[in-house]
Amino acid sequence: MSNQKKRIFQIEAFQNRVVVDPKYAEKTWKILVHAIHEIYNHNASGLSFEELYRNAYNMVLHKFGEKLYSGLVTTMTAHVKEISKSIEAAQGNLFLEELNRKWNDHNKALQMIRDILMYMDRTYIPDTHKTPVHEPGLNLWRDNIIHSGKIQSRLLSTLLELVHRERTGEVIDRGLMRNIVKMLMDLGSSIYQEDFEKPFLEVSAEFYRGESQKFIECYDCGDYLKKAEIRLNEEIERVTHYLDAKSEGKITNVVEKEMIANHMMRLVHMENSGLVNMLLNDKHGDLGRMYNLFRRVPNGLAMIRDVMTSHLRETGKQLVTDAESLKDPVEYVQRLLDEKEKYDGIISLAFSNDKTFQNALNSSFEYFINLNSRSPEFISLFVDDKLRKGLKGVSEGDVEIILDKVMMIFRYLQEKDVFEKYYKQHLAKRLLSLIVKLKTACGYQYTSKLEGMFTDMKTSQDTMQGFCSSHPELTDGPTLVVQVLTTGSWPTQPSITCHLPFEMSALCEKFRSYYLGTHTADIRSHTGRRLSWQTNMGTADIRYKSNFWEGLEKMLAIMACVKGKNVLRKEPMSKDIGEDDSFFVNEKFASKFYKVKVGTVVAQKESEPEKQETRQRVEEDRKPQIEAAIVRIMKSRKVLDHNNIIAEVTKQLQSRFLANPTEIKKRIESLIEREFLERDNSDRKMYRYLA
Repeated sequence: MSNQKKRIFQIEAFQNRVVVDPKYAEKTWKILVHAIHEIYNHNASGLSFEELYRNAYNMVLHKFGEKLYSGLVTTMTAHVKEISKSIEAAQGNLFLEELNRKWNDHNKALQMIRDILMYMDRTYIPDTHKTPVHEPGLNLWRDNIIHSGKIQSRLLSTLLELVHRERTGEVIDRGLMRNIVKMLMDLGSSIYQEDFEKPFLEVSAEFYRGESQKFIECYDCGDYLKKAEIRLNEEIERVTHYLDAKSEGKITNVVEKEMIANHMMRLVHMENSGLVNMLLNDKHGDLGRMYNLFRRVPNGLAMIRDVMTSHLRETGKQLVTDAESLKDPVEYVQRLLDEKEKYDGIISLAFSNDKTFQNALNSSFEYFINLNSRSPEFISLFVDDKLRKGLKGVSEGDVEIILDKVMMIFRYLQEKDVFEKYYKQHLAKRLLSLIVKLKTACGYQYTSKLEGMFTDMKTSQDTMQGFCSSHPELTDGPTLVVQVLTTGSWPTQPSITCHLPFEMSALCEKFRSYYLGTHTADIRSHTGRRLSWQTNMGTADIRYKSNFWEGLEKMLAIMACVKGKNVLRKEPMSKDIGEDDSFFVNEKFASKFYKVKVGTVVAQKESEPEKQETRQRVEEDRKPQIEAAIVRIMKSRKVLDHNNIIAEVTKQLQSRFLANPTEIKKRIESLIEREFLERDNSDRKMYRYLA
């Protein structure tokens, strides 16, 4: 064809040499129409396309373009109608094959005719605003075959039947399906959509509506989700093989609606296999499948998240209020850690590290951990227990991993200062336990300085509390924490002169004045109490609170209730020590060791009086913090009403504890008495800052 086209174009260069007599047009058309018949009858091999092009060229050149164009349409119409009869006569599976074969023949014929009439396409068609040669051929095929009364419905039902058979497991000729669907798309997107896609989607919706109802009655949640996933992937694959790519979103929406969206509630809450069951049994595969399917439909992930949150809060509430759990603080915290690790794994492995699920997990833990007011104490006891075991063979790395996990739980506490108070006590007990052992091994002189160091730390803490209480205005700018250490008890380094900034120097001077003012008796008695600043040692922050009591009740519990160390026996035998219990030497006790180490007193749950005492100390420690926050706010705002003070103080202190509005009110009254604040004369709920 390429050589013929070259010769055809050469003809155009000699257009002025052609002479046409009056009968030429009719004669020429007969030649062309004969050629068209031969093309449709598969006899085109004997035709001279160069001669045919020349004939068509001359007809257009001498103003016979309309005769050529209308004659072409009439001739093609006759052939297409004959083709239609042939397709209608095809039976069974031969129907689509005949349609596909005739369509290919028609396309080849159109291509040859277009080559012959190329000059008409380039000149006559644009001038007369008619459609190019190829388009009438497609339109004739559409009107006389695709929209034929005997073919249209038959074609649709055949295509839908093949899709149904494939959905039910049969193997179909995907290549033939692809060719027929492409034919519809070549005839125009509207033909594909109206004649196939729209009814295809309607039938598909009906199919999956029925199948999903059958599946949900027969399968558990996990198996149902597998079926839905398979169906979804099958439809995506079907589009890839023989449907228009734009159909993918439409058919997947059908599957998602009928198999997922319409059954979400029932699937999530399905008894013995729904979401809660998956969470309880760590079914990461099923959870991941549910997440990936539900994310495709509106509100799908929100439903999973809400059910997970509700379940987690309920189980967490049971955990922190369970009477058995409260008997063992270490087990209590370990169960919290296990629960956190469990859900971290689910979110990571099944929920694609979805931030909204992580936020839901965090809010749930914060909710139920703070339902138990003893959570701060128990977490401190857990840390104390692990650090003690860390000294008994557990690697430092393992201890660090445990502590990192505990810190995640610690962040959920609203009363972090309560944890701090308990942890100071437990830390002190561990250190004092070590000192007792050193004293036993090396004598009093060996530990006298250590004990002096503990005394200094305790005294320094009391001094700092007194200093902060007497200067609540020191809230802005630098803060100062001073350790007053006794010379001789502490290792020293050569003092290096340090020129502190003015603000720090002024703060240090305030502390010096306060400290010496509280020890005027020592100064008068010439005991030589002086302060010498060791700024070169100012990088350590050591906090210590000594409240160690080696209680008889706790020692009896260790000696009577710890297996392998029960040198005593108790009646009645139980883990709890009662006032009426009796203790005897356990004559049946035996050990392969000459010496039996009963064990030092470790941090344990506090008794009710001890809890009240600790809570009292916590409340006392909060007072200067609340006052400092009030002063800081009022210094900035100058005038503020009561409710806004409560709100802002609560907000500032929430990282450490939840301030009690009643206590805030008491601190306001105290500051008014000490003339840091005053009430407004006209509005008693309005306060003013006194500079």
